[in-house]
Amino acid sequence: MSEQKIIPIGPYHPLQEEPELFKLYCEGEIVRDIKWETGYNHRGIEKLSESKSFDQSFFLVERICGICSTSHPFAFANAMEEIVEVDIPDRAKYIRSIVGELERIHSHLLWVGLAGHFLGYDTVFMWAWKYREPVLDLFEMISGNRNSYAMFKIGGVRRDIQNDKLPKIRETMKFLKKKTDLLTGAVMDDPVIHARTKGVGILTREDILEYAAVGPTARASGVDIDVRRDDPHAAYGMVDWKVITSPEGDVFAKAKVRLLEMFESIKIIEQCCDGLEKLKEGDIETVVKNVPAGIGTGHYEAPRGEVFHFVKTIGTNSPARHKIRAPSYVNIATFKKACVGQTISDATISLAAVDPCYCCTERMAVAYDYSTGKKVLSANELIKQSQKRTNYIKRNI
Repeated sequence: MSEQKIIPIGPYHPLQEEPELFKLYCEGEIVRDIKWETGYNHRGIEKLSESKSFDQSFFLVERICGICSTSHPFAFANAMEEIVEVDIPDRAKYIRSIVGELERIHSHLLWVGLAGHFLGYDTVFMWAWKYREPVLDLFEMISGNRNSYAMFKIGGVRRDIQNDKLPKIRETMKFLKKKTDLLTGAVMDDPVIHARTKGVGILTREDILEYAAVGPTARASGVDIDVRRDDPHAAYGMVDWKVITSPEGDVFAKAKVRLLEMFESIKIIEQCCDGLEKLKEGDIETVVKNVPAGIGTGHYEAPRGEVFHFVKTIGTNSPARHKIRAPSYVNIATFKKACVGQTISDATISLAAVDPCYCCTERMAVAYDYSTGKKVLSANELIKQSQKRTNYIKRNI
């Protein structure tokens, strides 16, 4: 047996935009085991939400993830509307679905571009990111922002999409359909991409069920789950679309699922535009004046998979408890299954294949001493330390 070496990925690595440490235990070129060290991010989002009004919490959860900045408000709105038992206007349902699907397209294009870059195929990287720009332009037209769109509220949406903006959305969808077809053809037909991704990082259907993985990671292993279809909300039950699956479970299948899902997103957006044209402009909200005591759960199919929000209210203007689970929380753990037994050169693309988002996933509410097990910092003390550090940095910039 050859000597075992440890090769680190992270905590700061060109592959990762966020800090996280994976130690690969290798014999020669083969990965025999991995260990994963977390805790480089402290967000405190759940605790902060308890100090915000319900309306402010929408802006807070929007900042859990820049890429999924509408998925968390979507799930939070579903949870709050379960508590207040309100049905939102059809116009708001169509607008929510348009914003959600635009986010899915730009997230999947971002992933395809990065995957191409990791494989040394920078043409795919440049194409995908170029085609993503018109999507961000649409967000700017709709909300005034290219990220963090501030569209959601209890009972509906904050801004209408006027009917005179629908031709521009349709024109962009037509452009994206053509370019996505080009991009999909390039990925599906290229022998180099096949060689680097087929049979690499395989997750079986049993692996997905064991890890409770979600989203394209699960669907690329033949697990037919999607919150938009399985628990219809917004306009997803009002339009025609299908869930994309593929049985292979390798990196290539994950790319294929994401590419084909973009065509479904385009189809959903076009049908939502048709629906908006038939409705009266301005009817975008059911006014909610009070939130009673209760418990609500809401979920949404984010680009990476199901995002889940649990909210407990006690009749005040703030959440008494706000629990959040992002899809990366379950998907990242599959890396061990996908990576062990593979070569070192395949490790990074196997990790990237689940589209990991560490800032979505990590949170710390209490700090314990590792050796004694005693609590050393409470949530409020952690927040104060974070504020103190931020003020220090501001003074010294």
